Amino acid sequence: NCAALSESILESELFGHEKGAFTGADRAREGRFESANSGTLFLDEVGDIPLTTQVKLLRVIENREITRVGTNDPRTINVRLIAATNRNLRDLIDENHFREDLYFRFKVVSIDLPPLRERREDIPLMINAFIRDYGTEHSRAIAGITPEARKILLRHDWPGNVRELKNCIESMVVITKNEVLEVEDI
Repeated sequence: NCAALSESILESELFGHEKGAFTGADRAREGRFESANSGTLFLDEVGDIPLTTQVKLLRVIENREITRVGTNDPRTINVRLIAATNRNLRDLIDENHFREDLYFRFKVVSIDLPPLRERREDIPLMINAFIRDYGTEHSRAIAGITPEARKILLRHDWPGNVRELKNCIESMVVITKNEVLEVEDI
């Protein structure tokens, strides 16, 4: 999650670092690109990557090489990159907060996933899956959800999208005193 890390930590997380590269770097560490070599790396919230890191990321994508923080020695990598963001990158480009050349490097194949409120037919499937998953995770024998509770969840606009729905279902699973989730559990 690129939004969750400061610029200096993000760079080390992506590209790795050498021992002594900064205070606290007591050993060399490979970054996410090296860890994903010959595989796939998913970068979430790329719209929040600082411009200076965007330049380095563009170079990695174009040259298929990373350079760990604290060294000048490039390392060859072969990584399939998948990126996601909830921000409009075109708007960020217009505001000079996102590099257009990096945008086009990311935009080889683009999948537009509408918000949950625009694909309500997915909600029942997600509700069932989340009930099953969170029931198992929290060791709760949840048999399902009442039709009334399901209707309320289907009508909600879910501004937080799938994360909001997941959190709602997890909360319901944790607090319910019954085997079936009810309106009072929402």
